[in-house]
Amino acid sequence: SYEAVVAGTPDAPQQQWQDLHAPIAADWERRPLRIIHATGKPSHTRWQWLESWNHLGQAVSRLELQPVTGRTHQLRLHMQHLGHPMLGDALYAPDSIAASAPRLLLHARELSLLHPVSGVPMQWHCPTPF
Repeated sequence: SYEAVVAGTPDAPQQQWQDLHAPIAADWERRPLRIIHATGKPSHTRWQWLESWNHLGQAVSRLELQPVTGRTHQLRLHMQHLGHPMLGDALYAPDSIAASAPRLLLHARELSLLHPVSGVPMQWHCPTPF
């Protein structure tokens, strides 16, 4: 699970999971960027709106994100595709939104997996620092 702060307020009920399916392809002319394109690889992100507030005169929102697939830049690109780019995102956000935070406001909050040798379930938690 990830948390991100995005520009604007998504049009979705608070704390209800939404599914975003948008295929991702390489943007060959602007590598390493990616684009949403019909011929791209299937990409699926689950997300939910947690809260919104005013930051430097603009509405921003905290979202929880769960990548179902693992495409390069998937979370950043899917949020931009929804019309809510991440604050501090120098690759996909407009300059004003990219400059509104000192870093990309995307954080891996929880990681869970089965240990590849023992098969024991493992979990790590790291509180979101923003």
